[in-house]
Amino acid sequence: MSYKKLKFPSNSLFLVTGGAGFIGSHLVRYFVNKYPNYSIFNLDKLTYAGNLENLKDIENAPNYTFIKGDICDRDTLKKVFEKYGIDSVIHLAAETHVDRSVNDPLEFVKTNVIGTLTLLQVAKEFWQKDNYEGKLFYHISTDEVFGSLDLDGGYFTEDCKYEPHSPYSASKASSDHFVRSFYDTYKMPIVISNCSNNYGPNQFPEKLIPLFINNIRHNRDLPVYGKGENVRDWLYVEDHVSAIDLIFHKGKIGETYCIGGKNEWKNIDIIKRVISITDELLGRESGASLKLIKFVTDRPGHDLRYAIDCTKLERELGWQPSYTFDDGIRKCVEWYLNNQEWLDQVTSGDYQNYYDKMYKGR
Repeated sequence: MSYKKLKFPSNSLFLVTGGAGFIGSHLVRYFVNKYPNYSIFNLDKLTYAGNLENLKDIENAPNYTFIKGDICDRDTLKKVFEKYGIDSVIHLAAETHVDRSVNDPLEFVKTNVIGTLTLLQVAKEFWQKDNYEGKLFYHISTDEVFGSLDLDGGYFTEDCKYEPHSPYSASKASSDHFVRSFYDTYKMPIVISNCSNNYGPNQFPEKLIPLFINNIRHNRDLPVYGKGENVRDWLYVEDHVSAIDLIFHKGKIGETYCIGGKNEWKNIDIIKRVISITDELLGRESGASLKLIKFVTDRPGHDLRYAIDCTKLERELGWQPSYTFDDGIRKCVEWYLNNQEWLDQVTSGDYQNYYDKMYKGR
């Protein structure tokens, strides 16, 4: 099948799923501010990781609408497509925490597999009557679907085989396959991107960097799996969003793009860097919080190394990450320490009342 680029009307109607989450909220804000002629509809179930306070600054923007809903609910999706005439989807809604997937794999299958398939089915139903003209289904995935790399070399590329090792990565791999199947079987215009670990403001503090910043702040233990030798490629969330923007508007239909930060760190080294910056900004003696590190039993299916080769994205679309890690991690730590009320509300669960306060009765 030949690939082609998609042309969007100037008044496109976009559905972003999971737009109240970490990456989703940054993406929604970016699109709302950059593209005032686009209508952005944010569909989010508001599970524990969805927080509308992340979007307080744009909640009344004329080109933004929030919809509380579940991607597994076919009737809700049909109503959204019917009411708003959705012509493109950027699909981020997903369960993403590996430890949670180990404890409850079925929940990940429901959201990541059944939810994605339900969304694909509804989009097909509404778009195929127009022969998919001006339509696009953009699926956001992860580098974890590719499995694990050796410490001494190799990178994930768009041509790597899938080899997921956790229930989370297996569920994302399955969703990727379903998206591609709709391209091959039904000719639905799709693109997929697989990204490395993101960090930045508004990330739910079960993830490594915000968890450790918060624990350092409270002098709590910093649990490190195994010996902390696992390696990850880290990308500042705003750089991920800029890549999504380019792929969405200029990527080739049917293609996959790998997004990476070219920024590999062993877990123990990134933890020590976070400790150093956090102690400094809290006015503590250098390295004071190193004593909080506690090595714990490694989790099942813990991949050794992830690293992405994003040459294709750079060559075809001209993308480059704009943040150095030193700049990005300092900005990240500063944000969490300057937004301790946000951290306290998230860790206490108080943020979950925000939807009822702001949207009840609308």
